[in-house]
Amino acid sequence: MLAGAREFFASRAVLEVETPLLSAGAVTDPHIESLSTEVGGSRVYLCPSPEYAMKRLLAAGAGDIYQICKAFRDGERGRWHNPEFTLIEWYRVGFDDAALMSEVEALIGRLLQPYRPVAPAERLSYAAALQRHAGVDASAGDDELTACAVRHGIVCSAHLDRDAKLDLLVGMVVGPRLGWDRPCFICDYPPSQAALARLKQSRPAVAARFELYVDGLELANGFHELLDAGEQRRRFSQDLALRRARGQSLPPADPHLIAALQAGLPDCAGVALGFDRLVAVALRAQRLSEVLAFTIDNA
Repeated sequence: MLAGAREFFASRAVLEVETPLLSAGAVTDPHIESLSTEVGGSRVYLCPSPEYAMKRLLAAGAGDIYQICKAFRDGERGRWHNPEFTLIEWYRVGFDDAALMSEVEALIGRLLQPYRPVAPAERLSYAAALQRHAGVDASAGDDELTACAVRHGIVCSAHLDRDAKLDLLVGMVVGPRLGWDRPCFICDYPPSQAALARLKQSRPAVAARFELYVDGLELANGFHELLDAGEQRRRFSQDLALRRARGQSLPPADPHLIAALQAGLPDCAGVALGFDRLVAVALRAQRLSEVLAFTIDNA
């Protein structure tokens, strides 16, 4: 499957690159905890994704690029999570999120085809998926989201903000129901969950972000990339404020990403695909430990 992935990108003239796994900056996303170590007395972070470094290459004029690499995240432990995992991440200049979804579909179709049939993918908006599978509107208030969770047998004693409640419903109710008959893309996320995606010029506003699900398992997360350095800096500050409010660690934001955006990132779309999970889907495995030599789950 690794060879097939490389052949796929070579046939489309996408350049394979390699970027550092260690960085002085870290990801501020409240959903991700970076692993760190010390080098020469200085704190450095193992990358949870090669995104920031790859965007520096894009800003330098590298064009279409991809990378197959190890990524690391703290707190990732369980049936489908491991602190060390393999990502396929790529960026296509001139693509938007819709075009990149088509390419993701083409890649997984090629890699899965020898092992299992792959039907044409479904595309659902975030709002439609939440309504269909959880029975609640994406614009619902805190109390309504809490009541929806209770209806689905989810009782959480922790204090959750609105986005955390949406994440809970998507993670425990919606996601496990997606992609069983055919792959399913969830797209057009709420602006508050844009991450590094731009916002679309639509009413209501939505983020140009998508996720791919197969057999109820999230495989990929992609964006029509944000190009505005000022907006990215604002989102970093917002992330850190939320982390502070939740009592999480406060990692240093990576100034090199802001510098790359200021230098001029080309209009592009990018996606990260979990390769270990894709192998598990190909083999119809029930957990990551069936396809990896070592996981924390089976230690």
